[in-house]
Amino acid sequence: MNGESAEEREGRLRDLWRRLDVRKKGSLDMPALKSGLQNINHPLKDADSLISDMLGACDINHDGEITYEEFVRFCKETERQLRTLFDAVDRNKDGRLDKSELAQAFEKAGVMVSNARLDRFFGYIDKDHDGMIDFTEWRDFLLFIPANAPGLKAVFNFYSSTVLKLTAEGDVAMTHQPSSGIGMTLDFLKNSLFGAVIQLVPQPSHATMPSDSDDEHTTIMQPEIAAVTPFDHKPHIIDAPPNSDPHIPTKPARRKTTAALSQAEPEHIITTPPQLPQLKLTDLVPNVGYFIAGGLAGITSRTVTAPLDRLKVYLIAQTGIAADAVSAAKGGQAVEATKQASRTMLVAVKELWAAGGVKSMFAGNGINVVKVMPESAVKFGSYEACKRAVAHFEGHNDPRNISQPSQFVAGGVAGMAAQAVVYPLDTLKFRMQCETVPGGEHGNKLLLHTAQKMWARNGIVSFYRGLPMGLVGMFPYAAIDLFTFETLKRKMVVRNMKLYNLKHEEDALPGNFTLALMGGFSGAIGASIVYPINLLRTRLQSQGTAAHRRTYTGIADVTRQTIQGEGFRGLFKGLTPNLLKVVPAVSITYVVYENCKKALHLH
Repeated sequence: MNGESAEEREGRLRDLWRRLDVRKKGSLDMPALKSGLQNINHPLKDADSLISDMLGACDINHDGEITYEEFVRFCKETERQLRTLFDAVDRNKDGRLDKSELAQAFEKAGVMVSNARLDRFFGYIDKDHDGMIDFTEWRDFLLFIPANAPGLKAVFNFYSSTVLKLTAEGDVAMTHQPSSGIGMTLDFLKNSLFGAVIQLVPQPSHATMPSDSDDEHTTIMQPEIAAVTPFDHKPHIIDAPPNSDPHIPTKPARRKTTAALSQAEPEHIITTPPQLPQLKLTDLVPNVGYFIAGGLAGITSRTVTAPLDRLKVYLIAQTGIAADAVSAAKGGQAVEATKQASRTMLVAVKELWAAGGVKSMFAGNGINVVKVMPESAVKFGSYEACKRAVAHFEGHNDPRNISQPSQFVAGGVAGMAAQAVVYPLDTLKFRMQCETVPGGEHGNKLLLHTAQKMWARNGIVSFYRGLPMGLVGMFPYAAIDLFTFETLKRKMVVRNMKLYNLKHEEDALPGNFTLALMGGFSGAIGASIVYPINLLRTRLQSQGTAAHRRTYTGIADVTRQTIQGEGFRGLFKGLTPNLLKVVPAVSITYVVYENCKKALHLH
């Protein structure tokens, strides 16, 4: 086969058996077979369910072990069937498969695969990276496929269940690609971050796992497939393995033959109504890649825009220049009032520079980075978790198809969760920035003394001053921001699919420039609407510092004092530098986040 003599095939299969039989017993049971697959680093090595299927297909006498003779018989029959499938896909009969031939074959078989996923599938099998798949590469990857009479549906399911772990949203976690260490890192982080939760909550079985719709970008039609076993040649019906479980490959359900069903007594056939799956805590835990992508996006954007954030906080805390402008306006000196107002930002920049030069412009950025990584990670990760929960409550368990009000609420809740997690660090950062004065303390010394002052004043409560106001302000901001961005992104995908006649959403995703524009717009809308709430919260956090001497008794008091001293316009003080920071920051965040998702195959 493929120019291989019978002796060469016999030698190849014997060498393969020798590498699988690591215990040198002459037979393979389930643990021994798994150890052997791990020894040769086969993609099937961690798919216990599929290994069990393979063992059952090889084990002719059903004694729970595979002998060498059974193994050879299985391999020869599987290779024959794989050759038949290979020849059917090879339209030009040159003995090699290119991407166009695979794409046409998948489409004809009803397996709708995006160009990006086809590239990954092709690249994984094409071991010599010559742009073509020969039969040897095809056979070596699919030799242990547990399906009988494998078709392209079974081939892609095998790839999805071993090389990739499909999630309910159609995302994938790379697991066994030799050229990528990302999957191993994600698995380690997921076990580290959520291992305790997963151990406390039982893993959902296939019967109770929410039945999500097909992959957003890989729609696999899964009707019952008539098959013939390699050994008994008796027809039976099998189900192509569904992708409902994101981490555990499923065993194809074997059913009785049509003849057997016709002979069954009617009273023995019991039809039970489908039951709604019971929600497990682990069902709501999204791929850890969302948290990683969110954290990296937050760090990048916040560092780039740190000077603008510093300027915004400084303007919010200062009241003297605004008081001069208000006083001039009340005295009828309109020109003087305008000059005072226009001079505000320039004076602020000069004072910040005089306080410590470049270091002053980045004051608090160290703690900002420490704060923003968990904040951004929790925000995006919680958003995915909230969408899962909402989808369950809506009854369809498909987070991609939740209603717009539910999507709005999910964004708001995710923002509140992120705000609550990092609020103490947020307060400490604001007070550090307000304590930065010419000739004063800087760096770690300022950080330590600021934290000591806060603790001495009112203990842990000092770190949570203004939290209710912060949560109230964060809900609409995060909801508007995420909802607007997701809505614009969805419309752009639909537009691109129609405009460029694309069949898969993954191929129609907007580019980086479009992502930046959408992110900046959504961030500006959300920040402008909730800015007064954030201003009042910030003043509560920074009260009594060197830059903001005023103190307040609560939310009502800070609101009253702000309006009395600066008018309603004072509620929007610092909005311009805030937008100058928010627009590029949110733009950078979404661009980095979307590209990280693409790199981690989370689309």
